[in-house]
Amino acid sequence: GEICAFKIHGQEMPFEAVVLNKTSGEGRLRAKSPIDCELQKEYTFIIQAYDCGSGPGGTNWKKSHKAVVHIQVKDVNEFSPAFKESVYKATVTEGKIYDSILQVEAIDEDCSPQYSQICNYEIVTTNVPFAIDRNGNIRNTEKLSYDKQHQYEIMVTALDCGQKHATEDVLVRVNVKPVCKPGWQDWNKRIEYRPGSGSIPLFPSIHLETCDGPVSSIHTTIELQTNYIGKGCDRETYSEKSLQKLCGASSGAIDLLPSPSATTNWTAGLLMDSNDIIFKFDGKQGAKIPDGIVPKNLTDQFTITLWMKHGPSPGLRAEKETILCNSDKTEMNRHHYALYVHNCRLVFLLRKDFDQADTFRPAEFHWKLDQICDKEWHYYVVNVEFPVVTLYMDGTTYEPYLVTNDWPIHPSHIAMQLTVGACWQGGEVTKPRFAQYFHGSLASLTIRPGKIESQKVISCLQACKEGLDINSLESLGQGIKYHFNPSQSVLVMEGDDIENINQALRKVSYINSRQFPTAGVRRLKVSSKVQCFGEDVCISIPDIDAYVMVFQANEPKITITGMDHFARPAAQFESERGVILLPDIRIVSTVTKMEHPVDLREHDRANKQVVVEEMLHNLDFCDVLVIGAELDPEQECLELDHGELQGKHLDATNSTAGYSIYGVDSMFSYEQVLRQLRYRNWGTSATSDRKFRVKCSELNGRYTSNEFNLEVNILHSSNSNFMDHVNHMIVQPQLLQSVQHPEGSVSSVHNSVVPSVATIVIIICVSILVFVITLGVYRIRTAHQHSAAEHEGAKETEMDWDDSALTITVNPMEKYEKPHPTEEESEEEDIDDEEEDTTSAESDDSEEEEEEEEEEEVIVQKGDNQNATRQEQL
Repeated sequence: GEICAFKIHGQEMPFEAVVLNKTSGEGRLRAKSPIDCELQKEYTFIIQAYDCGSGPGGTNWKKSHKAVVHIQVKDVNEFSPAFKESVYKATVTEGKIYDSILQVEAIDEDCSPQYSQICNYEIVTTNVPFAIDRNGNIRNTEKLSYDKQHQYEIMVTALDCGQKHATEDVLVRVNVKPVCKPGWQDWNKRIEYRPGSGSIPLFPSIHLETCDGPVSSIHTTIELQTNYIGKGCDRETYSEKSLQKLCGASSGAIDLLPSPSATTNWTAGLLMDSNDIIFKFDGKQGAKIPDGIVPKNLTDQFTITLWMKHGPSPGLRAEKETILCNSDKTEMNRHHYALYVHNCRLVFLLRKDFDQADTFRPAEFHWKLDQICDKEWHYYVVNVEFPVVTLYMDGTTYEPYLVTNDWPIHPSHIAMQLTVGACWQGGEVTKPRFAQYFHGSLASLTIRPGKIESQKVISCLQACKEGLDINSLESLGQGIKYHFNPSQSVLVMEGDDIENINQALRKVSYINSRQFPTAGVRRLKVSSKVQCFGEDVCISIPDIDAYVMVFQANEPKITITGMDHFARPAAQFESERGVILLPDIRIVSTVTKMEHPVDLREHDRANKQVVVEEMLHNLDFCDVLVIGAELDPEQECLELDHGELQGKHLDATNSTAGYSIYGVDSMFSYEQVLRQLRYRNWGTSATSDRKFRVKCSELNGRYTSNEFNLEVNILHSSNSNFMDHVNHMIVQPQLLQSVQHPEGSVSSVHNSVVPSVATIVIIICVSILVFVITLGVYRIRTAHQHSAAEHEGAKETEMDWDDSALTITVNPMEKYEKPHPTEEESEEEDIDDEEEDTTSAESDDSEEEEEEEEEEEVIVQKGDNQNATRQEQL
């Protein structure tokens, strides 16, 4: 009648039932091991009760009916929420409000809905324009700006329904991308250029963003704007004459707008630009070209060349604006030939004189070009080969759009007046005056009678020293078409593939081949047009505005050196060849560079090292000017054999004020020519000395040399024999002479020059005094000091001369350091006279230079024959 056991039927149930009271049949169900809701939320099993009537084998007891037990495990909030991802990323476009940028998700391993569900998400980071909802969706609360912030980083946490926070917050990165604007990306506004860098790419990593538009072709124009410099580009600013010689133009061009000088004074009253030979006309000035500058009859072939910068004509009714005009000086007002601008058209007028055939002939040639009024510099060449007239503008040919015929002019004996900047009105007015004034700038206006220029020469004359360039043309790709304008300041490229255009634009470079370019800014403009399939222009691409910054080149210092004082007997100046003025002239150009030292510890005080480098460049003129009274053409002149100029780009002009050599050529060529310049004076009695000054220039005076002064003394026969003989010896000045001494020292001895008798006498007297003192010192000295005295003597002989303006006369007695102890002072004076005579007698200017050097070495080494030594040194 008692209950002895409870039995659970089921596999490996973690429960057991124990009997608490056998009589009443009360028992308890308990867990055998820890129960985990996350492993199993509920259990179901069968339980039976057994009585105590079991036999020895436990076979006779009685069982109750089966009862079903359901157990549900109650959850404990032991787990925190955890996010599925370690980092969340999203990209948004600026200027938009999103409903949901992205969704974050966390999970909780608890088993019950109460503790396993995520009830909320929160943004931990403060002051960010984002919000998050219960489902983890993040949105922006305001419009984002790419310029303000490219990227946001926010931390987010999650909470389960038991308000337990996630163990780790999660990072959410939101990238802001700009609104896709079509245009060029990855280029720099400022491009730096150092002189001598060659060709540098302008946009090495540029690419075009089209915002996935269906592009069919791209047309890009790159323009280098240099209109503020001189004549629209950084040319070598040589004179027009020098340029024409460099380009191989035919000679005979007449410069109608030269820089003002004593001989070319008609441009003196005109307004000039400071940095170049540019004349500005403001509608109030004109210049008369003097008679005889341009021949009256230009024949049927001639060329007019000019640089012109011109804007739209002022006023409502546009007047004719005269560039060049040849009209009647008096009585009448006929224009024989003229070049003028009218309503942005260039017109050339050419009226032929009447001959047998009284027929209509071409008289006016009109060209209509936008460039005439674009306020930019352009190079114009009018080639006249009557009746054909051709215009070249910036090297490109243009035929006239209109040719008007007219009757020939009847011949008259009225003088003609050639003018620039306005036209001379000689008749039909009460007072002759200028009319039809020009508004704009002109430069290098030349006329060349009897000759027309070739296309090659015209291209060279207007060629630019700076411009755009393409590195490796062959790698541009098949689909790219490109075109340069004549001065290479504009490049047009066209292609149908975006990547090809990107690659091509990366190869566009800036180049400046000038040695000393004008420093400053060159503006760059890139404009592009894109075509889409089936549409004309579908995407608008903003222009690129950038600039090239050209740095200042290290400026050269031009130095002229040489012998700057000499004397010659009058007979040499009177001879047919005269005297060579500058036998050893030397022109050197150096540039000073600042460099940082390699080891700063060595140069704690000096941050920079100055490095002087010699450099080679061209000169464009050297003037040898007479200082003081001008040369008297009756009795003196400067001469140069014109054969010396052959094969060089040089010309020369001669006047009583001096000699001028000009043209663009190397410093070496200038040296060669200057060393052949001779001075003749066949009336020497009136002149005792002459002074000259040499000055050279590069780039039309932009860089000038030092002023090298030379003094020449003419020695008349009244001077002593000694003077004549000494001068006779130094007729041929040697540049440098090396003398080997026993001690092994080498000294550079320049041939001496003798200024006057008085100086010689004073030096001789001083030398004798020095000799007497030395003699006294010698007698006091001991034997071992004897050799030291000899050494001193040798040192004195060395005479370390420099190239400066020293006039030194060597006294023959100076080295006489070893006299006999018994000699008296009177005997020494006799020796001095004897030496003087010996020197005069033995000197002969026909001696070979090499023989002199060898002889000198031997004599100095012997140290005995002092007379001979003195002769050689003189």
